[in-house]
Amino acid sequence: MKILTVIVSYNALRWDLRCIECLRSSEVATDVLVVDNASSDGSPEAIRKRFPEVRLIESRENLGFGAANNIGLRIAVEEDYDFVYLLNQDAWIEPDTLRLLLNRAGGGFDLLSPVQRSRNGELDPNFRRKCSRALRGRKEGCAEVNFVMAAHWLLSRKAILSVGGFSPAFRQYGEDDNYIDRLHFHGLRAAVVCEASAIHDRAERRCTKEQKMRLKCISVPVQISDPGNCLAASIALQPLRLLAMAVKNASCVPLRFLGEMKKALPGLVEFRKESEKKGAFL
Repeated sequence: MKILTVIVSYNALRWDLRCIECLRSSEVATDVLVVDNASSDGSPEAIRKRFPEVRLIESRENLGFGAANNIGLRIAVEEDYDFVYLLNQDAWIEPDTLRLLLNRAGGGFDLLSPVQRSRNGELDPNFRRKCSRALRGRKEGCAEVNFVMAAHWLLSRKAILSVGGFSPAFRQYGEDDNYIDRLHFHGLRAAVVCEASAIHDRAERRCTKEQKMRLKCISVPVQISDPGNCLAASIALQPLRLLAMAVKNASCVPLRFLGEMKKALPGLVEFRKESEKKGAFL
């Protein structure tokens, strides 16, 4: 069984070495590919020196999360890997994480995630909000979820060949939402493996009120880009959602976002159409 772990790195020297080091301790062996998005903090040099076994691809520009991961997904398809593990640069696995995920692979789910925890061992706040209801009262087995963050994803070859890569419509945030929407569009399912856990270390991140509001606004292009939704209804309703957000939160950010959406709409529609094809964006 061949597994490729793909890590997208950008100025993450404080995380990268620990992220990669954890893979050396994995009970299941995995090849490792790091796609570096033109870092300037010396992380590519540090990776090359400390981890000579790691395949390192250095981009001349910051491609964004989705496009950089697509490089790894293409390599996995071309080189006949059975699974790809997408691992955030600020995350790490436990020694048994991959083994426990693989034990549940093939059970009707083609995207699996461990329970995602913060550095202090508690549930990651986003994971708790999105997935805890599905896990309630369960300590083992697969809990089907409508969404789970891409900090830790085990993708089957079937999922990659069906869904393809991340959509160019999303450079930063929203990529994983769209990918899982397309996973469902192609009749595949996602789950969290309750007995497996891993860490997503983002305790030091701080978002301004405006940044948090923009993150909420991203749900609008996500809805428009979902091939399982009615396109005409999505286009008609999403501006109303942005206006409601502006009023509810007394913020002008959704109104500015509405202007951006009008310009981006033709591209969103085109990418949505492309995303219906098997293996899109690879």
